[in-house]
Amino acid sequence: MNPKMNYVIDYKGQPADKTRTGGWLTAALILVLEACERFTTMGIASNMVTYVVGTLHLPSATAANIVSNFGGAGFLLCLLGGFVADSFLGRYWTIIISSLIISIGSALLSISCAIPGLRPPPCNVNSSTCVEANGFQVGVLVAALYVIALGQGGLKANVSGFGTDQFDENDKKEKSKMDYFFSRFYFVISLGSLLSVTVAIYVQDNVSRSWGYGLCCFAFFLGTLVYMSRTRRYRYKKCVGSPIVQFLNVLVAALRKRKLKCPSNVDALYDDSTHTTPIIRHTDQLRWLDKAAIIDENDYGTNGSVIRNRWKLCTITKVEEVKMMVRLMPIWASTIYFWCIHSQVLTFSIEQASTLERSIGNFLIPAGSFNIFYIAGILIGSAFYDRVIIPLMKRWKGKHGFTNLQRIAIGIVFSILAMTVASIVETRRLAVVRVVGGKVTTLPMQFYILIPQFFLVGLAESFTYSGQLDFFITRSPKGMKSMSTGLFLSTVGLGFFVSTFLVSIVNQVTGTQVGTGWLTSNINYGKLYYFYALLAVLSFINLIFYLLCAIWYVRTMKNTSQIENIITNSEEEERHAMQMAGTLTVAEKDCE
Repeated sequence: MNPKMNYVIDYKGQPADKTRTGGWLTAALILVLEACERFTTMGIASNMVTYVVGTLHLPSATAANIVSNFGGAGFLLCLLGGFVADSFLGRYWTIIISSLIISIGSALLSISCAIPGLRPPPCNVNSSTCVEANGFQVGVLVAALYVIALGQGGLKANVSGFGTDQFDENDKKEKSKMDYFFSRFYFVISLGSLLSVTVAIYVQDNVSRSWGYGLCCFAFFLGTLVYMSRTRRYRYKKCVGSPIVQFLNVLVAALRKRKLKCPSNVDALYDDSTHTTPIIRHTDQLRWLDKAAIIDENDYGTNGSVIRNRWKLCTITKVEEVKMMVRLMPIWASTIYFWCIHSQVLTFSIEQASTLERSIGNFLIPAGSFNIFYIAGILIGSAFYDRVIIPLMKRWKGKHGFTNLQRIAIGIVFSILAMTVASIVETRRLAVVRVVGGKVTTLPMQFYILIPQFFLVGLAESFTYSGQLDFFITRSPKGMKSMSTGLFLSTVGLGFFVSTFLVSIVNQVTGTQVGTGWLTSNINYGKLYYFYALLAVLSFINLIFYLLCAIWYVRTMKNTSQIENIITNSEEEERHAMQMAGTLTVAEKDCE
């Protein structure tokens, strides 16, 4: 009889047969949608600022905020996508619905670019006057972007997880295939990103925006059909509830019993009688959360047994798991700003590129395609770390590379260097502007001067991203890893919104008038170098803040003696965290 697996089911709801379900081919078809997601969202984000400024005639700061908000929304909505899949729909249906939502959003975006009434008239060449897009025209564009972001959140939250569901981690042969899946996942993300900044952007700039975004819609529709073709072969896991609910359970129960006094004997706190020993030892930090595990008279039934109401009483193990998540919050808060730097290569840096000489022979490099240098920084940085740094540190110090907290710090240092270089490059670009005049469409300045800032941001991301993902996966309870990964991704989304906030503040303080404003409608008349310098200074301050948080965390873990209790099989978990970091390094990350 074919071996069965009790922990997963097939499409009929029966225990899955390993010989007929799952496997590499099934997981490979799931990757098709990940390639489509990269192709669509990266292609839109990398080139949207040129459309908003060049066609809708909106100020550069407004264009930057539209792109930043779009990027931020997609990552923050991963939390919603993960919650819906864990609690209601499951990963399979959440992925299908999310894919269709992205298709609808791409179609709406294509329509907004095709209908003349949804964009302002071209600029008057004689008078050099441009009419800005009205509220309705901008509203249609923004609505399409947020529809795509909604689908993106649901898709990114579940693709990698559903892919790993197709393998049995307890089977050595399938375990090796899952490792192969992770490496192929990385290849698919890279391929999708490279196609987006080359093929997709080329079609947008040289054929039409409408055809470019329509191509994304068609790709997703076709990808969804390919994904659904394997429905009978997938392995499914039942919805077990979201760890976010457990987090809220403990907080609500602790607040309800906030007036009670914690017992001096921790053995008096409630725990599941089915476990002979707690999974995680009790710690003295955050004792107010222990109140969620206090048993009072209201927790007993008429027969004297404890009535388990998770909104009133939680096990001490659940409380300790929440404590572990709370201890991650300082690192979470201190890494948000880093992703504000990433936002710049999708906005102002693209505007800079649009003003330079970008020709290679008869071929004109699209401004949005400059993100290929950013992707190159990620790939080269990751390869250098894996192939050079890790072997050297193993040989000299017997360590498997830098710790996750050290990698995050290295990435932040590179981000400071990236914005410093960007500020210097902008001063040189504006020096040319003063010579030839700001109205010149293409400056007599070669494009390669911008390569260092794109490359350095990618290099910074290769360290910080892998370090963050490794940290949040290995330092969280085993049952809450999807939540911790979503928590990490929320730093990416919030970083985009921090960029929007900074742009708005700078505009209010400096204005947008030529000669005074840092971020004017035409960057040739602004002082963008001041903005980049500000980002570098703030990044340095953030580095100090991060180092303080990291020192606090290390000392806390030593004091609580929980390092060995963070997860079971920590070396194995860390290895998989590093694999996940490799698969998701191309900045457009995935929820577990």
